[in-house]
Amino acid sequence: MSEKVPVAVVRTGTANLASVLAGLRRAGAEPFLTDASKDIEEAPRLILPGVGAFAAAMDALRASELVEPLKARIEANQPTMTICLGLQLLAKSSEESPGEKGFGIVDAEVKRFPATVRVPQLGWNKIKPVGECKLLSEGYVYFANSYRIPEVPAGWNGAISEHAGPFVAALEKGNLLACQFHPELSGRFGASLLERW
Repeated sequence: MSEKVPVAVVRTGTANLASVLAGLRRAGAEPFLTDASKDIEEAPRLILPGVGAFAAAMDALRASELVEPLKARIEANQPTMTICLGLQLLAKSSEESPGEKGFGIVDAEVKRFPATVRVPQLGWNKIKPVGECKLLSEGYVYFANSYRIPEVPAGWNGAISEHAGPFVAALEKGNLLACQFHPELSGRFGASLLERW
């Protein structure tokens, strides 16, 4: 039997961690919760989850002094996955929290879905890869989001979905996989993505 890969899961205070931990265990990983910068720097793999408000998540990460270690990890191309709000935090800013700065790793502003569609988007939706993705494939995944990045920025690969027009379902670059959807809630498709990652 192969050895289980340790995966650090960042304790943001704004995430449903139980489902993330369960999804990782099903995928054969050995997840552990952390808010220690040493773990963020040294973990073989790391997940930044998030559910809730942009500003609250940034405040929680700043209070734990984790923003700079997380940015350094991603910029060093260490294996990292972000989920839901975790993807949005990589952007420069969000309409949800005017004046609040994100990580600035993704050159984009997070926008709210228009009032012409159901907000939040809750449920299953199809994603399609664009560019040369290593991990993402076409399939149906579970979303729970009111905000989104409208298009895949230059220099990134990713996947798009449709809700009031196309939006970013996920981004890939190097060893970073950033999912707007919840792979841990996306059935067999999500489980296989976690296993590949």
